Amino acid sequence: MKALFINCTLKPSPQFSNTGALIEKAEQQFKDNGIQTEVIRLVDYDIKPGTDINMGKGDEWPSVLDKIKKCNILIIATPIWMGHIASTTQRMIERLDAIFHNEEFADPITGQYFTYNKVAGCLITGNEDGAHACAAQILWALQELGFTIPPNVNAYWVGMAGGGEDYVEAGGEKFFYTNYTLRWMIANLTYFAKLLKTNPIDSNLRALKELAKKESKRD
Repeated sequence: MKALFINCTLKPSPQFSNTGALIEKAEQQFKDNGIQTEVIRLVDYDIKPGTDINMGKGDEWPSVLDKIKKCNILIIATPIWMGHIASTTQRMIERLDAIFHNEEFADPITGQYFTYNKVAGCLITGNEDGAHACAAQILWALQELGFTIPPNVNAYWVGMAGGGEDYVEAGGEKFFYTNYTLRWMIANLTYFAKLLKTNPIDSNLRALKELAKKESKRD
């Protein structure tokens, strides 16, 4: 079992990232549950804008997509900017749109995307409000893409309105709300990942689509 964290900080390595600090805490909890982990910073890759699998020369999205294909658990971690997800996070969601219009991403029999039977969640950091809106946007997009979203799979930390201290500076690792929601998140992602591993979703999307076509015909 493997969990992949995608840190959507705007800061390239090796700069310090508060989002990365929260990831480290989550990563350790996965390891304590026997789950292998990997963390990448999206900004370290040349991810071209677009909605295709490969946007041409220099596009490094295919290597990131390959990591997503191989994981059982995906966690998108984003800072909040102007009340919204980071631009890197939005770009990742846009690139994942290729899942919908590339046959190679679908099972030839059931039509299930490769995202089926993978679970996903999100981590959010910021020094102002916006965490709920960011989580809603990320988790909705992930379920639309075929990931399974278990209950309580987002954890966040936000500081005072108007800026100020960030997650590490404010001692965010000691905040009860962030800590217990993080533990809920890790436990539920682990449980459902194992559940789907042994009991995969058996929906035949191709057959269901044909049924929908029949009932949708008009004279």
